[in-house]
Amino acid sequence: MPVLSPPIPVERPTPGQGGGGLPPPAHGGGGDNSPGDGSFDYSRRLYRARLGLLVALTSIGVLFVTITVAFLLLRHGSMLLDPRTGSYVRYWVPMVLPVRLLLLNTVVLVASSCTLELARRSLAREMVLAPVRSIPGISVDKELEVPWLAITIVLGALFLGGQWAAWSALARHGFHIFSGIPSPFFYILTGAHAVHLCGGLVVLLYSGLTSLFRPGLEHRRIVIEMAAWYWHFMTALWIYIFTLFEIGRLGG
Repeated sequence: MPVLSPPIPVERPTPGQGGGGLPPPAHGGGGDNSPGDGSFDYSRRLYRARLGLLVALTSIGVLFVTITVAFLLLRHGSMLLDPRTGSYVRYWVPMVLPVRLLLLNTVVLVASSCTLELARRSLAREMVLAPVRSIPGISVDKELEVPWLAITIVLGALFLGGQWAAWSALARHGFHIFSGIPSPFFYILTGAHAVHLCGGLVVLLYSGLTSLFRPGLEHRRIVIEMAAWYWHFMTALWIYIFTLFEIGRLGG
């Protein structure tokens, strides 16, 4: 009679693994240049960061445009009936701006935008050359590293100090936030811009600390990229505010 052999158990392969039972290589990681990092994950994170920045800048732009509309309406309709004379008089109080100081602040802010752009390009170049430096036998000469990010932070702080000096100069001449139109608009616009610029300084300080405690290039690149475009927007916004007051002839 034929003898039946016992069944031999067959181990079924786990889906998603090879014959050796090893997991497939991961795509995307923590952005610290580990083997699990992938360009797809970096591109996705960069896209989300850019989208969030666009939403934030749009909301900031809407805020300043709304204030501008109110400023222009009051600029051209600032007439009240004087009960003593029975005639319409303007309640627009002329302001004398510290133009030279504000121009100096503008130059400082534009310079900080240029230094931050240099920091962004320097980090982009470092990220492109990083894979080449990791190849054995190939050496890439390093350029002189200029602390563009630190210079930007110093210039940003100088700009804020210059704005405080401009507010103090106006206060010494009797122009306070409640001294009458258009004085409140100057303080509101410049104050709101200074607050948003302080937010940019916080991001730059975070980026500097990131380079010390988290040396991964991808994360630093995303932070610097977003900070640079935000800072450029703040620079353009300040030029817009300064031009608005000059064209509006705030002093006349």
